[in-house]
Amino acid sequence: MPKVPFWVFVLIALLHLSAIRVDIMDIDASQYAEISREMEQSGSYLQVYDRGADYLDKPPFLFWVSALSMSVFGASNLGYKLPSILFALWAIYATYRLARLLYNENIARMAALILGTCQGMFLMTNDVRTDTILMSCVITAIWMIKETELHRRWYYVLGGTASIACGMMTKGPIALLVPLFCFGSDWVLKRDWKQLFSPYHLLDALLIAIFLVPMSIGLYQQFDMHPEKTVNGLTGVSGLRFFYWSQSFGRITGESPWNNGAGFDFLMSNMLWSFLPWIILFITALVVNVMQLIKQNLRLYPHQEWITMGGFLLAYIALGSSRYQLPHYIFVVFPLAAIITATFIGRLFEDTRCYRLYRIFKPTQVVISLLILVAALLTIVVVFPGEALLVVLWVIAFAVWLIIVLNKKIKGKLFWAPVSAIVLANIFMTHHFYYKLMEYQLGSQVGKYIRSNNIPPEQVLAYKCDDPLNAAHFYSSGVLKREDDLNMLKGHLLTGDDGMKDLKARPHTIAKKGVYFKVSELTPDFLNPATRHKAVKNYYLVKLQ
Repeated sequence: MPKVPFWVFVLIALLHLSAIRVDIMDIDASQYAEISREMEQSGSYLQVYDRGADYLDKPPFLFWVSALSMSVFGASNLGYKLPSILFALWAIYATYRLARLLYNENIARMAALILGTCQGMFLMTNDVRTDTILMSCVITAIWMIKETELHRRWYYVLGGTASIACGMMTKGPIALLVPLFCFGSDWVLKRDWKQLFSPYHLLDALLIAIFLVPMSIGLYQQFDMHPEKTVNGLTGVSGLRFFYWSQSFGRITGESPWNNGAGFDFLMSNMLWSFLPWIILFITALVVNVMQLIKQNLRLYPHQEWITMGGFLLAYIALGSSRYQLPHYIFVVFPLAAIITATFIGRLFEDTRCYRLYRIFKPTQVVISLLILVAALLTIVVVFPGEALLVVLWVIAFAVWLIIVLNKKIKGKLFWAPVSAIVLANIFMTHHFYYKLMEYQLGSQVGKYIRSNNIPPEQVLAYKCDDPLNAAHFYSSGVLKREDDLNMLKGHLLTGDDGMKDLKARPHTIAKKGVYFKVSELTPDFLNPATRHKAVKNYYLVKLQ
């Protein structure tokens, strides 16, 4: 079985931390960053506002920690992204601790490394949303609840309940449901009724409720006390009901208007890329574990656990039943998927009955690794052609990977080939692909220009500009107002080609111009340099005379 040295985790941590260099991405991440900046500036932590308007969508925990970070590091990439990346690194550690409780040291290190090297984790530290903190809080809660089950210490009780509360204050009741799915299914299949109906759960529920008090007070003061407010086109909106019911369960019952027609297979089909390079091993592990449970007449032996399997499967059913889904919704259970995969890999190496499977998966994982490296090469020679030095660096990276694959002294190539490939590939993805991609984000480019040239953002008007401007607000440290009346335009103006046609008769100078694209919605036309001009639009920062 592969043995994972500590220094590998140091390299993984440095790579994830280096994502701070990449600008905050539209649409969601930049909106959350701007809300956090306004919160830090106003000091309003219990009541949340977005560009001065009441905000009722995501719970406030991400905004709280980001605002506190900005009070130290300023409104910058570092100020917004650092807390979430630290939570991601903590999730890797919590996964290790849980897997060590359930299995052994080797499985635990493999599980932690699988989580740290799946493509979804690299996406979470480049495009920072609420899912990073949610995932970290949930796996921490599961680990500490398991510690409590083995030996009920007060600090594990407080840690587990506080983690659930923080997860709920990050993205709602899913942070409570996943631990319930994990332990509920495990106790039922073990017929451990004593644990299932333990009176200690009442104390746990009380502690969670106490930890939720600050958010609940803010919601009540901002919305429930003001039924006259119009929120998302409705009046009489209860902030408490929204967060504790409508936002999550309402998407299943149909009460919520959010519906994008995603099917039950939507999340799994997106895991085909987000859980690379481990997805084939993981799916196989799911099937093998379910078949084994069926053979055992839905009953676990004392040495078996269903925390990871039950948590993943039931969470998937709940999330997949929602009428509105996005690919990153499944990230919350990636730590459980990592432990499931690590356990299966351990069986491939140690169980002689799995020898045939090992013979199949070893070349499969090598081929997947090679394709990942080829994809990284395409980003530096096709999508965003760079300097010759980048190609040289890729050749060096490929040589390192070949040494790992071909060197007979290195054992466990089924594991180390994908680890090395995904890490080497994401060095180029983070510091070339994502970095170059953000040059096409209007908001960050214009916002930085406004700030560096000391242009008061309140004097910049957006006219006929279809960009959400979240990043522009954040990087300029102010809110750019929109103006549709041509006669009211004055000072600096941010506009596109249609707006420039209206300005032909007005004396003006162009302070900055460029092209932009909605970077979170990549298309083949944009990725192909030969057709990119069809996908991008022009923008102009104009000073009216």
